Amino acid sequence: MGLPPLPGPLLDHLRGRYAEPHRHYHTLAHVDALLRHLETHRALAVEPGHVEAAIWYHDVVYDPRASDNEVASADVARFELMSIGWLGSDVERVAGMVEATQHHQAADGDRDTALFLDLDLSVLAAPAPTYDAYADAVRREFAWVPDAEWRTGRARVLQGFLDRETLYRTPALAAAWDTAARDNLRRELATLS
Repeated sequence: MGLPPLPGPLLDHLRGRYAEPHRHYHTLAHVDALLRHLETHRALAVEPGHVEAAIWYHDVVYDPRASDNEVASADVARFELMSIGWLGSDVERVAGMVEATQHHQAADGDRDTALFLDLDLSVLAAPAPTYDAYADAVRREFAWVPDAEWRTGRARVLQGFLDRETLYRTPALAAAWDTAARDNLRRELATLS
């Protein structure tokens, strides 16, 4: 039967959160890109409504100086989805998917969380100009970090992705995106040394 859609006033509230002035990458454009990818790859989802809600909530709380954005975003999802009458099991499913973005790990066999996390990393496989704009936007979000510290930390993140056996857990997306993502990551990494 599927989940009830998120009501207009709630979506307006979420759009407002993604328009906060300190955001440069984690904006409504990021959410829209993920929603477009979900629409394209909807057949890969077991429960697309869970994935869609996770997309809307995964960065609803975003403070580049904080380390608990994922947990805080999941808490907002819990409160707001319960307030519109979603079942607790559906709410917890979405909150768990949001929390999974903290380490970008999905349990074995959890196809929807894997798909959601893959969609969240879709920008890594974008054409070079789009990827470069993403990297610049993330740097602007962390403008308060000194350059040397940024280069070291960013290089560690990029190398962590490159060290994975696969960047994407959904086989169809791994086949489509892995090579391009690795090319982009290596290219950015070379600029940081």
